[in-house]
Amino acid sequence: MPNTEPETKPIEMSSNKPDKVVHVAVGVVVNRAKQILVARRHETQHQGGLWEFPGGKVGPGETVQQALKRELLEEVNISTRECTGLLKISHDYGDKHVLLDVCYVSVFSGTAMGREGQPVKWIEVDELDKHEFPAANQAILAAVKTLLQSNP
Repeated sequence: MPNTEPETKPIEMSSNKPDKVVHVAVGVVVNRAKQILVARRHETQHQGGLWEFPGGKVGPGETVQQALKRELLEEVNISTRECTGLLKISHDYGDKHVLLDVCYVSVFSGTAMGREGQPVKWIEVDELDKHEFPAANQAILAAVKTLLQSNP
């Protein structure tokens, strides 16, 4: 009698490596008083509870600048007028790999507020170390300190 059972193959164990890189546009938003805008990630998000520089995922067909402009308006009520590329960071958290495209934003309009319920605040450069940021943000912190402390 022929075997009519479906053919089974051994299940391949997946590695814990993420399938793809998440491309994120990040804004280092600095006001005229040289304060930096930071937002606290929701507890339910990846790296929840930590502080971050606002931004979000770059959508299909979007440039980094387009994504940043959209995300800053949606998340923190800031309309970007001018931004300059600052640095790119590739970071593997183990469960997620991110590519952060970081831009310096010094020309903008709007009053910063957490439009998604997240706390946001303006802080001085010397207050950055008093806040806990995701590991991928360490290079951003160093760049911001260098930029703002050398250009008071």
